Amino acid sequence: MEPELYQNLRSFCDQEYPDYQVVFGVRDAQDPAIAVIERLIKEFPQRDVSLIVDETVIGANLKVCILASMYRAAKHDLLVVADSDMRVEHHYLRAVAAPFEDPKVGAVTCLYKGVAAGLPSRLGAMFINDCFAPSVLVALLFQELHFCFGSTMAVTRKALEASGGFPSLADHLADDYVLGKHVAQQGLKIILPTYVVENRVWEPNFKVLFQHELRWARTIRTMQPTGYAFSFITYPVAVSLLFLLLAPAAAGLTAVAISVILRVLLHWAVHTRFCIRGSAAPWLAPVRDVLSFLVWAASFFGRSVEWRKQQFSVRSDGQLMNKGVRNS
Repeated sequence: MEPELYQNLRSFCDQEYPDYQVVFGVRDAQDPAIAVIERLIKEFPQRDVSLIVDETVIGANLKVCILASMYRAAKHDLLVVADSDMRVEHHYLRAVAAPFEDPKVGAVTCLYKGVAAGLPSRLGAMFINDCFAPSVLVALLFQELHFCFGSTMAVTRKALEASGGFPSLADHLADDYVLGKHVAQQGLKIILPTYVVENRVWEPNFKVLFQHELRWARTIRTMQPTGYAFSFITYPVAVSLLFLLLAPAAAGLTAVAISVILRVLLHWAVHTRFCIRGSAAPWLAPVRDVLSFLVWAASFFGRSVEWRKQQFSVRSDGQLMNKGVRNS
């Protein structure tokens, strides 16, 4: 039961699109989110909105397990998968569907921006805005997109089934990455439209924030080990602080000052360009940089991750091994 879950889910029911279906999925019949979904079904009687409740397990990735069950209820040939902490505008579906007019397009995925309140959540949102999004955009200057993001995974039914369907993703932590890889292997294009999804970030405390980002980090490390190993250069404040310990004071302090200024400028640029709600927090930019470096370093010490209170070990090929459920 995430904060603002109703507003997030409602945004997908209120689309300016001629004919579409909304399928919500939960695994637990006692899930408090069901009450929110039932409210939306009553609120939008004119929409084709349904709820699937299914505990069937086909692999370690329980998100993919419920997607496989939801897929059986899907009526259309274009499928759009989105996480429950995303919020979209009225023209979202039109923006996502438009690239599929090209028959060579097999999937569409959206970049996302973080919006949050509270210090842990704001730091989490800043990772998305100041680190993740710019890194993706820079990478796309040098290579084609060959993966998807969980914020939006839009795929044709034909491309999904040719890749083995959702069961082929059921044991992978990075199901979005693997889906994109499967689509690209078919010789189809993956498009990143200009539409940016809004991620409503909620990190109740710093421990949860660190565990969440450690899971992301170990996921990326598994999928792209070489690039990830050298990604520390994208945390200039932390690197310059290490340099300060070894270099003459004047040179070290100059490096720290320059890196802080660059981080603050990037924060302002992203906040303005992505039209992020709420005030900017430039004073947190250096803190965010150092925290990202610490998460990067910690990711090399083990392969365990925690996801929705479940403990997993991530194999070198990205597959999950379930280690059990953590008691809350």
